[in-house]
Amino acid sequence: MNQSEKEQYLREYSILKNEGKPFFPYAVAKDSIMAVIVMLVIMFLSMEFGAELGPKANPTTTTYVPRPDWYFFFLFEVFRVMKEVPKYTPFAAIGIPTLCMLGLFLLPIYDRSPERLITKRPLALAAGLMTIVTIAFLTVEGSSTGSPNEVQVTPPSGLTASERTAFYAGEIVVGESGCLGCHLIGDYGNNGPGPPLTHIAKILEPGGIAATLRNPTAPMPSFAGLAQQSPKKFKYLVEFLSLLH
Repeated sequence: MNQSEKEQYLREYSILKNEGKPFFPYAVAKDSIMAVIVMLVIMFLSMEFGAELGPKANPTTTTYVPRPDWYFFFLFEVFRVMKEVPKYTPFAAIGIPTLCMLGLFLLPIYDRSPERLITKRPLALAAGLMTIVTIAFLTVEGSSTGSPNEVQVTPPSGLTASERTAFYAGEIVVGESGCLGCHLIGDYGNNGPGPPLTHIAKILEPGGIAATLRNPTAPMPSFAGLAQQSPKKFKYLVEFLSLLH
């Protein structure tokens, strides 16, 4: 901003200031009225719908699905997308948000336009819109991400009715057993420390899968107890894995 632009700005500011109204009581009154309206709306919603209470915490469960609050869904989605490469996960959790905030913080430095109207400041407008759209998109994606305790894999074509039943029943057993905490099946689960199971049937026969489940390599837990207590579930689990070609 050169000297003439600065003088013109000060003249226009002085004129608008004289034509305006003082902050107190006009702006204070408007803010107070809006605050009261917001409080009344919150009180009405609380009395009308109440507060949702989840089930009582169970520290022994293996199927609990941790979820962040909705305003952290965008960061949750970034972390989820980049978890496929473990060495980049710290960058996803710390580096990306820090760089984005730094870019917005330095916006007045690399956008030196004297204009105050946002439509006349394309750089600031683009940065603001891009931030809003990106956060909104990541929030929606993060809120609709499938549970790490659920598998939704398309069954192979040509299955018989009994095989299809076993396939879907096995999906449920995998989710209940916490397998996705260490294994990846399709787009679900974690890529480690266990190997991916997306095509495990190409590596092991059903008998080998059953034997591995009963006598796994540490730190994988044994499913021998499941085979004894619920042979049907164990059978569904083996059949499901044996159909993952």
